[in-house]
Amino acid sequence: MPDYASMEKAQLQEEYQKLCDIYSDYKARNLSLNMARGKPGAEQVALSNGMLYVIPYNDSFKGEDCPDVRNYGGLDGIIEAKRIFADMLGVEPKNIFVGGNSSLNMMFDTIACLMEQGAGDIPWNKQEKIKFLCPVPGYDRHFGVTQYFGIEMINVPMTENGPDMDVVEKLVSEDPSIKGIWCVPKYSNPQGITYSDETVRRFAALKPAAKDFRIMWDNAYIIHDINDTPDSLLNIFDEAKKNGTEDMIFEFCSTSKITFPGAGVAAIAASENNMALLRKRYNFQTIGYDKMNMYRHALYFKNLDGVMKHMKKHRAVLEPRFNMVLDILDKELSGVAKWTKPNGGYFVSVDVPEGCAKKVVALCKEAGVILTGAGATYPYGNDPHDSNIRIAPTYPPIEELSLAMEVFCVSVKIAAIEKMATAIPPALDGGLRLPKA
Repeated sequence: MPDYASMEKAQLQEEYQKLCDIYSDYKARNLSLNMARGKPGAEQVALSNGMLYVIPYNDSFKGEDCPDVRNYGGLDGIIEAKRIFADMLGVEPKNIFVGGNSSLNMMFDTIACLMEQGAGDIPWNKQEKIKFLCPVPGYDRHFGVTQYFGIEMINVPMTENGPDMDVVEKLVSEDPSIKGIWCVPKYSNPQGITYSDETVRRFAALKPAAKDFRIMWDNAYIIHDINDTPDSLLNIFDEAKKNGTEDMIFEFCSTSKITFPGAGVAAIAASENNMALLRKRYNFQTIGYDKMNMYRHALYFKNLDGVMKHMKKHRAVLEPRFNMVLDILDKELSGVAKWTKPNGGYFVSVDVPEGCAKKVVALCKEAGVILTGAGATYPYGNDPHDSNIRIAPTYPPIEELSLAMEVFCVSVKIAAIEKMATAIPPALDGGLRLPKA
């Protein structure tokens, strides 16, 4: 990889023109490639097709605690599904509420519940301005939910061990208007960081000034390992029991990236007090979620062991994709950008030179490669460094993924050289310009 900073002006101009020629060739191919969101690819979705036929026509449709899964009832889900999620999250089935296909929907509903009913205190929407902590870079949909309810968002920097807990502890202990924090504790979105044991223990031991402070523990990737060195995550409820803080936590997960993204099953793990709070809301919101789908999942997997065997099939699909992305980044962008090397999850987080992310995303789009928007991994879409870009390797076929990454790397190099030209005009004498299409 050339060292742009050490190049003479003529060398750099030659390198820049070569990159522009390559980029123009890509544009001429009228590409239509998408690495924007962490969607399972067609090959992954097909892994669960057998679930469509798992219920025989003459089935009794009778669950262990449900006389007929086709009918009304069962507000918080069937026991067979509860057991699978309970084993996955390390809690008791009584602490599981099974919902529809979307954990995001359950997160939204939980925030709405706290806004309208409160959490052992005045409802949030009847208090003065309230705030949420948001580890950054983070998940744009978390930020969208928070912004929808008019909750002020405060950035908390991520470290290699999770959110900076010195910052978290200081803020929540001093400001009673801070009501919660978003967390993706295993293979975080987008960096793929897993919270250290110390970080989990410090979360469980928080002493917030607000007695209605809540941790939104979005464990979306808890079993989504992609190599032989998977991360381990301490069970936050086990730690919370030691501190008497179980009521502080809502934990979420789903099968959306295990079976069918649009037809999975989601669940919340919560304390008995929080379960009562949820039931109070859901009792008016629904007569019960899709028990047929819960039943289908339970018959197909039988137990957590069945789910874990299924996840090995996902790994076989995903591991080559992540390896390809990381190999291309190593080969093309060493010394130009920085990126994470996750052991699981759905993303690779790339930090391009400061002030270049928007330009890179725009160049990629113009060449037919769609990325998550620059700034999306920060509240209000505002990345103060304009540097973070989330790569989603899962959805494109692997041959398209390789091509999309080539376009991405060329775009990063072009943006990096143009940034140098702006920052150090004498070195380049204003001679670098991206050719018009």
